[in-house]
Amino acid sequence: MAEQPLWTPGRERAAAAQVFEFIARVNARHGTALKTYRDLHAWSVAHRAEFWDEIWDYCGVIGDKGARKLIDGDRMPGAQFFPDATLNYAENLLRKSGGGTALVFRGEDKVSQRMSWDELRALVSRLQQALKAAGVKKGDRVAAMLPNLPVSIALLLAVNSLGAIWSSCSPDFGERGVLDRFGQIEPVLFFAVDGYWYNGKAIDLTERLVAIANQLPTARQVVIVPYLKNAGKVAAGVPRATTLDTFLDGVAPKPLAFERLPFNHPLYILFSSGTTGVPKCIVHGQGGTLLQHLKEHRLQTDLHDGDRLFYFTTLGWMMWNWLVTGLASGATLILWDGSPFAPRPEVLFDYAQDEKITVFGTSAKYIDACKKAGLAPAKTHDLSAMKVMTSTGSPLAAESFDYVYSDIKKDLHLASISGGTDIVSCFVLGDPTSPVYRGEIQAPGLGLAMDVWSDDGRHIVEQKGELVCTKPFPSMPVMFWNDPEGRKYRAAYFERFDNVWCHGDFAEWTKHGGIIIHGRSDATLNPGGVRIGTAEIYAQVEQIPEVIEAIAIGQDWDNDVRVVLFVRLKDGVTLDDALTAKIKTKIRTGASPRHVPAKVIQVADIPRTKSGKITELAVRDVVSGRAVKNTEALANPEALALYRDLAELRT
Repeated sequence: MAEQPLWTPGRERAAAAQVFEFIARVNARHGTALKTYRDLHAWSVAHRAEFWDEIWDYCGVIGDKGARKLIDGDRMPGAQFFPDATLNYAENLLRKSGGGTALVFRGEDKVSQRMSWDELRALVSRLQQALKAAGVKKGDRVAAMLPNLPVSIALLLAVNSLGAIWSSCSPDFGERGVLDRFGQIEPVLFFAVDGYWYNGKAIDLTERLVAIANQLPTARQVVIVPYLKNAGKVAAGVPRATTLDTFLDGVAPKPLAFERLPFNHPLYILFSSGTTGVPKCIVHGQGGTLLQHLKEHRLQTDLHDGDRLFYFTTLGWMMWNWLVTGLASGATLILWDGSPFAPRPEVLFDYAQDEKITVFGTSAKYIDACKKAGLAPAKTHDLSAMKVMTSTGSPLAAESFDYVYSDIKKDLHLASISGGTDIVSCFVLGDPTSPVYRGEIQAPGLGLAMDVWSDDGRHIVEQKGELVCTKPFPSMPVMFWNDPEGRKYRAAYFERFDNVWCHGDFAEWTKHGGIIIHGRSDATLNPGGVRIGTAEIYAQVEQIPEVIEAIAIGQDWDNDVRVVLFVRLKDGVTLDDALTAKIKTKIRTGASPRHVPAKVIQVADIPRTKSGKITELAVRDVVSGRAVKNTEALANPEALALYRDLAELRT
């Protein structure tokens, strides 16, 4: 790892960061002498009740906090933050009013829309009234299969304002994928779009919606949201369907009413990727989600009122939920739907320039794809407004850090972040007051007792181990749906180490106090009994120009495990002996001889989940002759056939 940081915040910028304002507040109110982010982190973990109490006050949360801040604080699961509190998530997101811009939307080059705070409040009011008229009440589930539209955000807020529970997916989900999720939670209403744009092509959903509606009997009504201007025709063919216009017909805006709810009242239900079985239904509470997102936005991302927050995401990924909460900090949300490279590769940087995006959130795969496409927005675009770039979805390779600073922007806080749907937030993420080192995530999240442990439960540094959290935190799931005794919940996180959250990431503390994520621990490779993270292999392979992307698995072989690497190559490139040798040499010199694959095999496609993550476990199952339990969780399930019964893997 390079000793010199790639970026250090200037003295003026660091001093103006909200985290220092928060430190001063803690010192004044608690008699402490904290000076740095790391001081604050240590205090926040040792004094969790006081820390989250300060977050509530500092961020101006609307609601009644109640007397007690934390009970059963050492039980995981079982701890309860703010057990007497009442609040409403939507009320906190709609605190602003007026003609200022709340939402900006682009759907490739096909559709655009802007919405002021007053217009957003008016739409939420109309939806709230229509939902109530449709019989939606506290605790009911409302499901949505929608693009990242302004109306999608308004719907979430209207649903929560009544105390109902939101759940969503993106319109590219197949019939089975939708039913595997929403069939478990039995929604009373189902909102769906008439179709969507992707890569310039209009995709009609009529046939799929007919099949879904027929198998979702609890949905008393299906509401078709217009996007392709085909809602009336689609609604006419779908059982129990009406259009959004009809649903809202005759409903005029009036002052909003918000149901004040307990801290742990369910806000939404998210789903695990589901590649190893039916997706788990992860229930998140409104108070814990709000506090955690406010903390991450304001202290870790330094998001200010009036900032312009963008995240390339869909409604099937938790980063959409994270994005939406940006409204609570007074940010304008910049929304995108469709391909990030349509109608041209630079389109998201065009958007960033046009809308003066200040926080640009994306995935490691997008950054790598921009690098491979030769994009250099530092030379072609005015990105002077951009202060922060965040990256998640998979580990950001060290070379991608280099690319961001050489070809996107030099003076930029590049924050690689990592967490998950499980906590609807991050365990490790940015620190706006500290340097960025190549290939490293900067810091553990404030209020989170995150650590890296050996197999026998010891704290380890500069060694790979399990990412754990040793104390409870507010954004832990409230429960899993249909898990009354909590068995699935406990099995998911607490079986490895008693009373300690084991996240399933293979991680490492660095000498700088940063963190490297080496991939999922259930996908680690074990040749000769040595654990190897797949991300370490990808970091080397992605530097080879001929390779678009790769996926590595462990294949049981000769009473051991051998590493097999599948590569997708640029058009016109064929894997020959010379390229195979080049790949193996790069891995050997850049990682270690143990990382070198026994086999390198060219494939035409690599299977990935709906949120764009490659799925090593599904490929491993196919190679091993096991059935993949839930192909509907994949964006391209047909790719699995490419890995079945390969002759190269029989020798």
